[in-house]
Amino acid sequence: MQPTDPTVFVLSRPRGTVRAHGVARRFTEVDAASAALRSGQIRSLTGAIGFDPHDAVALVAPNRLDFDDAPLGGRPATPRTVVAQSFHPDAAEHRDRVANAIKSIVAGEVDKVVLARRVDLEVDPPVDPGELVEVFAGGNAGHNAFAVDLGTGAWLLGASPEMLLRKHGREVTCHPYAGSAPRSDDPTADAAAAERLAASAKDRAEHAFVVDHIRERLAQLCDHVDAPPEPEISSTGELWHLATPIRATLRDPATTALDLALLLGPTPAVCGTPSDVAAEMIREIEGDRGFYAGALGWCDAHGDGEWMVTIRCLELAADHRHLRTWAGGGIVADSDPQAELDETAVKLRTVLNALGVGDYG
Repeated sequence: MQPTDPTVFVLSRPRGTVRAHGVARRFTEVDAASAALRSGQIRSLTGAIGFDPHDAVALVAPNRLDFDDAPLGGRPATPRTVVAQSFHPDAAEHRDRVANAIKSIVAGEVDKVVLARRVDLEVDPPVDPGELVEVFAGGNAGHNAFAVDLGTGAWLLGASPEMLLRKHGREVTCHPYAGSAPRSDDPTADAAAAERLAASAKDRAEHAFVVDHIRERLAQLCDHVDAPPEPEISSTGELWHLATPIRATLRDPATTALDLALLLGPTPAVCGTPSDVAAEMIREIEGDRGFYAGALGWCDAHGDGEWMVTIRCLELAADHRHLRTWAGGGIVADSDPQAELDETAVKLRTVLNALGVGDYG
């Protein structure tokens, strides 16, 4: 290890911060990374895998993995100007996509599919990744934030609230989010929005797809998969969410956190169900998602670690001026196209606020 080893990975969570420094080995294939970790060739692993892990992988065996008991403290956003922007698709086409997806659901071709919009931006002044990850951490009560060096000069940064899994020894914990409602600055309206979400048949059905998927996948490797029968209400800065804590016990403690991330993702919260049908629909409609809606995280030498769902995020180009961000929503039979469009606008606020660009477009 060199004293000047750069930081290549940061994950801030309520319980603390994980940082990786330097690069002992890079992996562009997930099977090679998994094998190296299992065989003891590497001591730890950090990075990101894509929505389709065969399309996008940026994994690193770092020179050093550090743990801090405190999350990132946060800092205010730097005001920026949007120099250029483009939406993919535009508002009208996204509503049409949702309407067509509902027809497919009603026809029995799929139960749920998650459709996302992409926004490409050029901003000024340039974005410093180390600064932006701190801004993301300051934008939510849990101080959730991440930064992943993609190895090309580009960075993946964000503030995902959704833990895909945490693994410690034989214990596995998941905390899926699915079903959401915008928050309000008015306390009475905000409480009413939470109550409506808790009672929403549409959102509860969407959430149940995710919980059932995770329970079924965990049962392949675990005993005693436990989840409460009713979801809880959880909040981020912009949204209320339905969330369910799930706990399980691994049969084989040698199973790594990366193994579990590959088993569980992408969940119906970012893909749909049946997952193979929904993923094919997404590829046909959206194209390659890259790292969006994949997973990012870390594993240590014991295979313990934590992986997050890659949402509320952006990919920053090597010039630090151009970036891409996404927002999506789960479509089920009684979804409303305009409401789904509105949901993407709310979810984009996490990134836009962190960039300091405010409302635009």
